[in-house]
Amino acid sequence: MASNKVHVKKGDSVLVLSGKDRGKRGKVLEVRPREGKVLVEGINVVKKHQKPTQKVMQGGIIDKEIPLDRSNVMLICKRCGKPTRTGRSVLADGRSVRVCKRCGEMLDR
Repeated sequence: MASNKVHVKKGDSVLVLSGKDRGKRGKVLEVRPREGKVLVEGINVVKKHQKPTQKVMQGGIIDKEIPLDRSNVMLICKRCGKPTRTGRSVLADGRSVRVCKRCGEMLDR
């Protein structure tokens, strides 16, 4: 059974490590911990044939982002601007926050 932990959160900037969009950066739109997937803005875009529905009146071919595996993205630190691994640090009030392994900056506010 795979772990459900994901090292990125919605709104984080990430770098794509592998696949057709390797080297591109984007913002995390959605995290799916159960599946171990993340949806990144403008990354892993495919063409989808959309049928007209009540919700979407206009049918046709649309561009749609599909989820990437969590292992294929790396978090970008806000302070140093480089891709980094994350660590955990416990604050005085008992909260646990993510920490940049490169510069030591707290990633959660």
